[in-house]
Amino acid sequence: MKVISFAKVRDTIKDLVQKANFELQDDVLNVIKEMEKKEESPAGKEVIKQILDNAKIAKKDKLGLCQDTGLAVFFVEIGEDVELQKDDGLKSLRDAITEGTRAGYEEGYLRKSVVEDPIRRKNTGDNTPAYIHWELVPGDVFKVTFIAKGGGAENMSAVRMFAPAAGQQGIEDFVVETADKGGSNPCPPIVVGVGVGGNFEYSALLAKKALLRRPLGSHNSDPFYADMEKRLLERINNLGIGPQGMGGRITALAVHVEAFPCHIASMPAAVNIQCHSHRVLSFEM
Repeated sequence: MKVISFAKVRDTIKDLVQKANFELQDDVLNVIKEMEKKEESPAGKEVIKQILDNAKIAKKDKLGLCQDTGLAVFFVEIGEDVELQKDDGLKSLRDAITEGTRAGYEEGYLRKSVVEDPIRRKNTGDNTPAYIHWELVPGDVFKVTFIAKGGGAENMSAVRMFAPAAGQQGIEDFVVETADKGGSNPCPPIVVGVGVGGNFEYSALLAKKALLRRPLGSHNSDPFYADMEKRLLERINNLGIGPQGMGGRITALAVHVEAFPCHIASMPAAVNIQCHSHRVLSFEM
């Protein structure tokens, strides 16, 4: 049986949140570079060049890719054969992730973006609590995926309950409409996660999972949804919003769609937007 130390999780999380905020991963950089070649607008090309320059500086000097270093969102897969080991005063796996987040954001001088009450708005001062989604899986897997979710992109996300009669066209129009309404607010070129099916809350979770389940720009293994992704990307890039809303061909870097079974009387759909600083990083123990 695999034994997972809470202290080791905490220390790994501390480094993970900093690296994710300082370094764009290769899959993201490769897609941005490809989109730079396709951008026709001089202003758009200049914006993408600045995005790439910013990424080089952030990695070299260990600076946040963006001043909005985001909510700390984690997806944790725990195998049924994993044993969790309490140590170093940490009472739970949640405590380990929370303490790692707190330490990482402090050590990396990353902006604290969490308020303890949604109406009274007092800042928690350490970017906690972390937002953790748990999944129990077979075997001895222990995998943690972190995504930093900035406010500008998260605010432009949406969920809608459709009747089945809306069909594929209704879903696709909703996705494009959501990207269009967002305009420059989510700092395009954006990454678009789409969740179709499940129920009200699960469609939103699917949309967020769509942002991190596979490398940026790869396609759904189901040809039906792969075609939908390609079609949606083309439609969104034809909106003319362009990089940072300056106009141009490249409004989105990728569209990822995930689907799940749902009730016969409903067809939920959600769109989760991510900015061009697509900060996603995983580790396994």
